[in-house]
Amino acid sequence: MFTRLKKNRRLLILVALGAILLLCMLIAVSIGAVPISPLTIIEMTLNKMGISHFSPTWPPSAETILFQIRLPRVIASALVGAALASAGVLFQGMLRNPMADPYIIGTSAGAAFGATIAMMLPISIVFLSFGLVPIAAFLGALGAVLLVYNLARVGGKTPIVSMLLAGFAISAMLTAILFFMVTLSGRPELLQNIYSFLMGSISVSGWNQIIIIAPLIIGGIVAARFLASRLNALSLGEEGAAYLGINVEREKLLVLGLGSLLTAAAVSMSGLVGFVGLVVPHAVRLVLGADHRLLLPASALTGAAFIVLADLLARTLLAPREIPLGVITAIIGAPFFIYLLRRHRREYAF
Repeated sequence: MFTRLKKNRRLLILVALGAILLLCMLIAVSIGAVPISPLTIIEMTLNKMGISHFSPTWPPSAETILFQIRLPRVIASALVGAALASAGVLFQGMLRNPMADPYIIGTSAGAAFGATIAMMLPISIVFLSFGLVPIAAFLGALGAVLLVYNLARVGGKTPIVSMLLAGFAISAMLTAILFFMVTLSGRPELLQNIYSFLMGSISVSGWNQIIIIAPLIIGGIVAARFLASRLNALSLGEEGAAYLGINVEREKLLVLGLGSLLTAAAVSMSGLVGFVGLVVPHAVRLVLGADHRLLLPASALTGAAFIVLADLLARTLLAPREIPLGVITAIIGAPFFIYLLRRHRREYAF
């Protein structure tokens, strides 16, 4: 009886969060230089899906704005937020530290390094609707994590402290090389491009990119849900998890690979967007508890809604100019990060 009530509670919470996400997406696609009423959006969508046939009371340009410009961007925002929040839960669970985020082991430096090399190359390549920069950022992020993992691995094991130290060292090295290359290039516009990438913004030019990335992110989030019970075991510590029959090294590798894949997929569509993977999982944990069976899907839905609203603010607050998405998330996330530091200052005192 108690187990059934607990499952029903989890389902109700997830349904409520899903409804909130849909509402946020509806608001985001309705607001812009050309406002479109939510009712009109629903009618156009139902017509497009062939479910109903309303007599068009909107200009043809409204459909173009909705289906070719706003909706792809809003869906991309939701995917980025869900991926970063889920990756944050995975890394925080693996490291047993609420201060961890998806970029903690060199993912951001690897992505920036790959993107910078792509910007410096005098060629233009499009593969599966992605330009060279997002492809290089994706590969750079995964490459940096693979390098960190191999450096930290000793005697068939990967100590958490070694992984963090290796991540810090690789991040520092890649960042130094990055700016050295920019200095040697003598191209001021390159620095501006790197700055834009580091501050983040949703950059999709249509549906093709979403069709490629969405299965990666959705599949990664579904796979992460299957790791929930093992993350609960890892929260007891590596020795406690091993006592429960968990293969700790294998699970750490799975969590690391899955979290890195989600982060790299998000980076390929948005550049580096900070604080999402830190703030959202911790906020959800404070409200709903630390059970990863609920924490993972709830964080994914909350992260998606958070980035949808943050991107809406980024493109409308100073319209027609656009604020970098990372600025909005930092304005919200930095105060929360300070709150976390104060809340846990005794835990991290040496």
